[in-house]
Amino acid sequence: MSQEFWIPAEDDTARLRAVRLSAGEQIRQLTQRANEVLEMVRSQRDLLRQRGMNLPPGSLESLKTFKSQVDRLQNTIAGTLTELKQLRALANTTSLINSSLDTADVLNQVMDTVIQITGAERGYIALIDRETGQMDFPVRRGIDREQMESSDLVVSTSIVKEVASSGKGVLTENASKDDRFQGHQSVIGFQLRSILAVPLKVRDSVIGVVYCDNRIIEGIFKPHDLNLLEAFANQAGVAIENARLFEDLRARIAQVTEARDLMTRIFDSIVSGVITISRDDRITDSNAAAESILRLPPEAVLQQPVASVLSMLGDTFMTALRRVREAGTQERLEVNPTLADGSRIWAVTLSPLRDAQGESQGIVMVLDDLTESRRREEQLGIASRYMKLGLETLSDVDVLSTGGEEREISVLHSDVRGFTTFSEQLAPEKLMEIINSYISLSSDAINLYDGIVDKYMGDAVTGLFNTSFNPQEDHALRAVRAAMSMKYDLLALHEVLPEEQRLFYGIGVHTGMAVLGNIGGVDRKEFGALGDAPDLAKLLQENAQRGEVLISQETYDAVKDYYECEALEPRKTKDYPGFTVMYRVLRHKRR
Repeated sequence: MSQEFWIPAEDDTARLRAVRLSAGEQIRQLTQRANEVLEMVRSQRDLLRQRGMNLPPGSLESLKTFKSQVDRLQNTIAGTLTELKQLRALANTTSLINSSLDTADVLNQVMDTVIQITGAERGYIALIDRETGQMDFPVRRGIDREQMESSDLVVSTSIVKEVASSGKGVLTENASKDDRFQGHQSVIGFQLRSILAVPLKVRDSVIGVVYCDNRIIEGIFKPHDLNLLEAFANQAGVAIENARLFEDLRARIAQVTEARDLMTRIFDSIVSGVITISRDDRITDSNAAAESILRLPPEAVLQQPVASVLSMLGDTFMTALRRVREAGTQERLEVNPTLADGSRIWAVTLSPLRDAQGESQGIVMVLDDLTESRRREEQLGIASRYMKLGLETLSDVDVLSTGGEEREISVLHSDVRGFTTFSEQLAPEKLMEIINSYISLSSDAINLYDGIVDKYMGDAVTGLFNTSFNPQEDHALRAVRAAMSMKYDLLALHEVLPEEQRLFYGIGVHTGMAVLGNIGGVDRKEFGALGDAPDLAKLLQENAQRGEVLISQETYDAVKDYYECEALEPRKTKDYPGFTVMYRVLRHKRR
């Protein structure tokens, strides 16, 4: 009988059923035979007593002992078959768990198995958040296998935390009467009875807890359930961790793929040609712009020797390439290759290409075709350097036909204070160098806010905002911002100038009506503004002391929400009617 019972069943479910039926039938028959013999002995004992005889001493007790042993054997076999059934289910489910890399799928399979092998009323899986250390309950399952809502979380969190911290399982037949848990509010409040909880471990580290209970029946869980569940949890923990690691890896791959695609899109969208060259002088990558400049398809560029693809650049380029590779420095050069459509002008920048550890991985080459821009420069000539307007705006305005237009503008007028006295102490060449640095600073500030530099008058600069060349709704604000930028940038300039060369601006800004148009004769014309707007801006500048930015009432009304200002009485009025107040700009308001 024992040989039939222990026949391996992992490959044949029918054989396990046959073993169970054979053992059960034999025990049933043996029990029936023992009962029959016991009854027969009892009846024979009564007959013998009537005739003055007795049974042999101890025979009835031996039969009773035998029957008790048969009963115990029947219970043992029944329990063993139950455990065998649980182990069978455990083996099947463990293989399924280890075949999945989806965390949710693995968690659900683990929970289904726990309820199946323990007969629990409810089951929970608690996982420890790897960043916060807090417990999360991703699976909450009832005996009907339906996921419970978070509001239905009725679990002894103290037992869960104890199992997680100690790494040891807990089994209690009636938690509400167990001395170990008398102080636990969740046990008392939820009237918990049978509880079984084991840790989920990976390499001796607890990653979570499997918890199941029954609120109605006491003692539903046995020690062998604890052992079985602990064995299962060890494998389940590995399966869960593998699934979580796989999902993390998949998320990271997705991030890397997204970053790679983004870099590819950026790489392809760069206007300049970009070519990467390996350490063995082969082209490993190039963007669309590079292939367009070279007039070559990708297959004629990628993985090809540099010397053959860029042979049109000549020895100067190859020498520079060797210097960059040997010295690890950047090189810039201009080359004039001849292509099928004629001679070109290319600007080439060669830089070392290094990895995160600073190791050289080759060279990156940036290529710009300057041919058309150089041709335009030649056509415009040297005179284009003196034009006040950005040439790109000329296509939107008919400059030659601008005969006169009245519109509201903002005018910035700046002047270098103390320049006349200062100029008497320097040679003309040095004087011109210094004044150009101050005028360049003023021009840069005006250009930064899309103003037009209207005039240079010695050490004075005039900027116009909201002309037909630079229409702006917020022209007053732009003019004041440019003025304040000049003020602050001047402080930075002072840091690199000797103290005896440090001068200051006086700046005035006015917003008002002006007539804009071409001024001059047939041979020479200038675009300018006439009227009160430029005159009042100049008057405000004359009122400004060194380092001051003064604005008119009209400009103040437009920028008062952005800048803190201080009202002042004009120091000079030149009999302008209505010029009774001016404002010193102090600072930008916090918004």
